[in-house]
Amino acid sequence: MNFVQAPSMKDRVRIKKVETLSDDWYVLKKTTFDLQRSDGTWQQQSRETYDRGNGATILLYNLERRTVVLTRQFRFPVFVNGHPGLLIETAAGLLDKASPEERIKAEVEEETGYRVEHVRKIFEAFMSPGSVTEKLYFFLAEYDSGSRVTVGGGNFVEGEDIEVLELSIEDAMGGIERGEIADGKTIMLLQYAFIHVFSEKGRVVEAVC
Repeated sequence: MNFVQAPSMKDRVRIKKVETLSDDWYVLKKTTFDLQRSDGTWQQQSRETYDRGNGATILLYNLERRTVVLTRQFRFPVFVNGHPGLLIETAAGLLDKASPEERIKAEVEEETGYRVEHVRKIFEAFMSPGSVTEKLYFFLAEYDSGSRVTVGGGNFVEGEDIEVLELSIEDAMGGIERGEIADGKTIMLLQYAFIHVFSEKGRVVEAVC
């Protein structure tokens, strides 16, 4: 079996009941369903799902200077889980019915002040599939000093207070090892860029492609 093309679960899930537990910021639902197990038997299960829509994230990089642009902002959920609260991240945002490419261009300019015309999607991923429905689209884009059109900082009305960081790729990778960068999407993009963009091997692969 090709695990990449796994069979659909469409005929093995029977929805019995859907309850909306919260519809304030986003939508939290509890669903009761019957699931056909791999041995053919049916089992009733219930799961809570948090639907906040899909999103996109982007890493800006400058190959010549070997730098990347990241952000730092307060995240309350990680604060209540024992983290100091300020996370270093790649720019990101929810799609809100826009295309991933359209949304991420607007989001990166709003958060970092950098305007990019060309973005490259590298993959899609579900970040917390046990409970959150969100699919995240991952992008890369090149920037230079002329790309910056504002100071960035995010949307004041939405409570954003974002600091813009420019780091060398080496400092950013070291930040992962030291635990200073602990955001999943950011780690994924930095590691991808380090392997496929900044390394000599990665640049050869891109040239061949």
